[in-house]
Amino acid sequence: MYSAKKKNKRVTSWHVIGAQLATFRKAAGLTQAALADRCCVGEDTIASIEQGRRPLQADFAALLDELLDTKGVLQVAVAKVPQKERFPAFVQDFVEYEQEAVTLLWYENQVIPGLLQTEEYARAVFVSLYPPLKDDELGERVAARLDRQKVLARKPRPMASFLIEESILRRPIGGRCVLHEQIKHLRRCAELPFLGLQIMATDRETHAALDGPMVLLETPDHDQLAYVEGQRVSFLIDDLDEVSVLQQKYGMLRSQALSPEESMRLLDDLLGES
Repeated sequence: MYSAKKKNKRVTSWHVIGAQLATFRKAAGLTQAALADRCCVGEDTIASIEQGRRPLQADFAALLDELLDTKGVLQVAVAKVPQKERFPAFVQDFVEYEQEAVTLLWYENQVIPGLLQTEEYARAVFVSLYPPLKDDELGERVAARLDRQKVLARKPRPMASFLIEESILRRPIGGRCVLHEQIKHLRRCAELPFLGLQIMATDRETHAALDGPMVLLETPDHDQLAYVEGQRVSFLIDDLDEVSVLQQKYGMLRSQALSPEESMRLLDDLLGES
């Protein structure tokens, strides 16, 4: 059984804001159910916000300030949440390690890795989420994703390797034009000296990671970590035995994928087709 660092244990700005909301609600003599009725939301929504498990959106903060007569306190608190905490709670730890990583190895089988996404492609990915995001939350998610990409421009730069499935490059998320611009961006990224990009051909018969995507990273202190994400669940793994197994998988994937040169030629072919 591996050890996993779960992302919802740390005290974040959302926990503080949730505690504020609970205090204001009680001062107003309201139960969670009563406040939920006034806001036309489920009681679980209020409970999740008060427990810090759900970020409070700006428009909802404005409504709560009005109902609880808190004179904009909640709106101000939401506006001052640090950018890194605007990610969903279950990825915050990973993002912190990602920004400091000296080595980053990423395998993806559904969408372009977040660090390589264009703005329009990222927006299309978030638009596809279900339940749908509100407009302000959508904008925050896109801005946060683009902000994460600064890790590839920092100095010293991380040594990065990205393995992606060919099928991703044929799924027109956001439409054909968005996909075309995304592939052009990948082609430019493939020429960066510190970044390796390989494509796993769709007609490949054997595959070492059919059980899903993964990210492996090395910290400045040379700790080896792995991040695995699924449907509404994620784990940051620090057990060396488990990380070692995933590192072996990644090594096998590299040998099974197209070489960097073959991958660039495939990107050129795809650009020529579109």
